[in-house]
Amino acid sequence: MLFGKKKRQIVRLLVVEDEPLVAFDTEYFLAEADFTIVATIDRVAEALLILESDTVVDLVLVDVNLADGSGIDVARAAQAGGVPVMFVTGSCPVEATSLAAGCMAKPYVPRDLIAAIEAIEAMIGGKKPKRVPSGFTLFEAKA
Repeated sequence: MLFGKKKRQIVRLLVVEDEPLVAFDTEYFLAEADFTIVATIDRVAEALLILESDTVVDLVLVDVNLADGSGIDVARAAQAGGVPVMFVTGSCPVEATSLAAGCMAKPYVPRDLIAAIEAIEAMIGGKKPKRVPSGFTLFEAKA
């Protein structure tokens, strides 16, 4: 097919968010956009177990402030396993540039989160992103 949709590199997402409504909404609209949600969890310990397992994860979406610790610990574990991270938080941590591919500010609209994922995917593929949504900072060195 000449004009077919290109195949995504980022398909399998791990969502780490401890606000139930935000987690539910995020899981729903990302699934509707044809992403596979590996898990939606609210604890650092659970995220670490998934990242240490054989579960394939293409991108981790993680809040910084979680009930049992910091999303920074999740980002460090993902980075150690070669999995890119996007912080999705109200306040991007200073360490973000060395740990993540980007940082999306809350609140956001669904299309902007999807555009942020697409921007990370473009950078991973060595291309310039078509669109960097408002509220999103792409860290080019890590993508």
